[in-house]
Amino acid sequence: MRKVELGRTGVMVSEICLGSMTWGTQNTEAEGHAQIDCALDRGVNFIDTAEVYPVNPISAETVGRTEEIIGTWFAKTGRRKDVVLASKIAGNGMKAVRDGGPITPASIRVAVEGSLKRLQTEHIDLYQFHWPNRGGYHFRQNWKFDPSKQPGKAEIEDNMIACLETLASLRGEGKIGHFGLSNDSAWGTMEFIRLAEAGHGPRVATIQNEYSLMYRLYDTDLAELGVHEGVTLLAYSPLAVGMLSGKYSGGAVPEGSRRSIVRDLGGRSNPRAFEVADLYVGLARDAGLDPVTMAVAWTLGRPFPIVPIIGATSLAQLEKSLDAAGMALDKTLLAEIDRVHHAHPMPF
Repeated sequence: MRKVELGRTGVMVSEICLGSMTWGTQNTEAEGHAQIDCALDRGVNFIDTAEVYPVNPISAETVGRTEEIIGTWFAKTGRRKDVVLASKIAGNGMKAVRDGGPITPASIRVAVEGSLKRLQTEHIDLYQFHWPNRGGYHFRQNWKFDPSKQPGKAEIEDNMIACLETLASLRGEGKIGHFGLSNDSAWGTMEFIRLAEAGHGPRVATIQNEYSLMYRLYDTDLAELGVHEGVTLLAYSPLAVGMLSGKYSGGAVPEGSRRSIVRDLGGRSNPRAFEVADLYVGLARDAGLDPVTMAVAWTLGRPFPIVPIIGATSLAQLEKSLDAAGMALDKTLLAEIDRVHHAHPMPF
């Protein structure tokens, strides 16, 4: 497992990050612990979670359960120092957390203290804003994105400054290390960078956005930002919520799968999307690769700083993603992947 730098922090993490969002709903505590053990045995040292996890579904009754599961693993194994740990504060509108309030200095402090307690640790290495208060184009909102409806720039920046200063204080207290964004844009990221460089708080190290063979909004402006500003993409859903595994081919809905719980797959489910996914699955099988391994390996070869976040509900699924470590896809296969993408650039 290769190691890569997280932004410009000097922190070296495994080229693949272990995601955790199913632990507590689709996975039991014991299964979550087994996934951590498996990933660390394969060289992973980077785990991502969030205060709102688990998902599928999100509910007030389960919020924070995933962090608790990671915390009990730390307590059981004593291996906190073996992990670079990332978590996130929920953004505006998430009713299951703090009645859907926005990210503010006060809510950041409450969220950090809650996460530290559940995680049974004194320090979170990477602390991320799960989505921006002002809204954005993620979660299928790109089809109706209207930035003119956002608050004025001065109001947005006042909140950014106040939040950065709070993060700086928490960093000084040793409670957090570095700062990252999630589900944000090029403009939002550059504003945070500009304000940090003006002395208001920690610089953005990472941005956790959706990215896969089937969802490539990052490939233009954000990719350029990542290269020149040293911001690492933490790519979530590199398997397009399982579509790129082939398990939904032919209209299948495997028992216990995400689609069996969330039928529309967060707005991604449509006949064309499954057809496009099967084209990529076919390319992988023709090349003698597991489609899961190919999809994750493809992300590792992108021309900007990137660490894919892999998730699984079984150890067998996890192993297939981990098999992508160190893999470079053949140029002929990459050309075929490009051909499919050019023909079907936005399947959902």
